Amino acid sequence: MERAWKWNTPVWSYKGNAVAACAFKDHVKINFFNGASLTDVSGFFNAGLDAKTTRAIDLYEDDVLDEAAFIELVRAAISHNRTKVKK
Repeated sequence: MERAWKWNTPVWSYKGNAVAACAFKDHVKINFFNGASLTDVSGFFNAGLDAKTTRAIDLYEDDVLDEAAFIELVRAAISHNRTKVKK
């Protein structure tokens, strides 16, 4: 993956944007650009659920994140970018 700085936030890409992170006053938002196309078996997505293509995870100070499951979700985002058909 490549990391870049876009829209005043870090963005990780592989054959297209995959994940972005943004810090807010009370939480961190992790946005998956093609999250609607991913299978979220761990139930991480808790924000942007009505968006057409993206899904997000809002993390607050005391939240606990299953690191292994999160890594699998990031890998799924990369896999999606590898296989999506360019229009």
